[in-house]
Amino acid sequence: MKFLHLPFAALLGLALTACNSGPTAEPPVASQTPATQAPAAAKVTSKRLLFFGNSLTAGYGVEPEQAFPALIGDKIDSLKLGYEVINAGLSGETTAGGRSRVGWILRQPVDVFVLELGGNDGLRGLPLTATRANLQGIIDTVRRRSPKAQIVLAGMQIPPNLGQAYARDFKAVYQEIATKNKLVLIPFLLEGVGGDRKLNQPDGIHPTPTGHRIVARTVWAVLQPVLK
Repeated sequence: MKFLHLPFAALLGLALTACNSGPTAEPPVASQTPATQAPAAAKVTSKRLLFFGNSLTAGYGVEPEQAFPALIGDKIDSLKLGYEVINAGLSGETTAGGRSRVGWILRQPVDVFVLELGGNDGLRGLPLTATRANLQGIIDTVRRRSPKAQIVLAGMQIPPNLGQAYARDFKAVYQEIATKNKLVLIPFLLEGVGGDRKLNQPDGIHPTPTGHRIVARTVWAVLQPVLK
């Protein structure tokens, strides 16, 4: 197993086009050398698992190896499941930003795509119609670029600061999207962690290393059957 964490600076540069709320055209896919001309050593033998999300995936405030995608990678390595794990988390990312950069991220096909976005939309009170459309746009792009990929959607919840109705409808978006697209759903990424001061950093949003270990267990319970 090989774990890759895309540098923050590189992701930030890619996300500069994400300032607009609408979708942008995908960059053209670079032409590939025919397989007959590629050296044998260049052949990819492992599958690719990509985590695509915001600061929760990126591991804001903790060391890269303490973030839940790296912990999942350690588990995969110990079980010799043969996946290359890629962390494409970007702090501050919204669903609109993710929709803008997902085409670039998927220049190479993936086998499993974990989608963790929407939390920043909810905290900013963005219209749920836009969040729903952006998540659908990301899913459509994944299926266009990697038709055989299994997509896992990480559900998110927000506190009722913006009203009970908004918080309820926000939570429901993930179940709706998962049902519509027949996705594997993690009901709530921060189950057992969200709202617990001991498991979160002083901002009350981002998990501590201990919190990330709990998140990793939550994710692994859903992801393990997908990887077998």
